[in-house]
Amino acid sequence: MNKADLVQRILAQLTHDLKVFHDAAKKAHEAATHEENQPDNKYDTLALESSYVAQGQANRAQELRQSINVYRQLPLVSDSETVCLTSLVTIKAENGVEKVVFIGPLEGGLKVECEGTEIMVISPTSPLGRELIGKGPGDTAVITAGSKAIEYEIEAIL
Repeated sequence: MNKADLVQRILAQLTHDLKVFHDAAKKAHEAATHEENQPDNKYDTLALESSYVAQGQANRAQELRQSINVYRQLPLVSDSETVCLTSLVTIKAENGVEKVVFIGPLEGGLKVECEGTEIMVISPTSPLGRELIGKGPGDTAVITAGSKAIEYEIEAIL
């Protein structure tokens, strides 16, 4: 699997998400400033609520712009024997389920498909990311979710 292609897919998804949030923020702003939504009394808060939604969507759009800039400049590490930033890691849970994760600087939780495989971006600051960093094939990472611990074995690093 080519990491450069994967990063391009991540960038394409982030660019798509940016457009969606930008359009949503624009519509919420229009709703907040539309003359029909101006308050008739102190209890009429539709315009105020729309402005909060517009601000939240604009903030997320700004975060996406920053993430796009980071991924465009991201140096890809190759031939690392241990998990590090930009590693593509195949892990296997104790129940036999295999997952492929990409250690990315931002946008943990983002899922993209590359060469027929679903790949989830995780950040080094996530619980799984923290456990994987510095480990190699055959090592295990244990994640605690509430009172349950899930063990993953590192099968491969690209």
